[in-house]
Amino acid sequence: MQDVFEGFGTRLRELRQRAVLTQEELAERAGISVTTIILLERGRRPPRPKTTRALARALGIRPTELVA
Repeated sequence: MQDVFEGFGTRLRELRQRAVLTQEELAERAGISVTTIILLERGRRPPRPKTTRALARALGIRPTELVA
């Protein structure tokens, strides 16, 4: 299961960097903590549906793009 979290984290980092956002900027846009972004990107926290939707909105993508 850890591999799934790491895959999500890698994808999140790629999308954040493509959007030219810092972790702090993404956290602010998504309304979540910077710590959550860090833990998600490192694969240390499972992505929750509500968080995934908030991140997708902040990145201007569909939630399925983030999970893919």
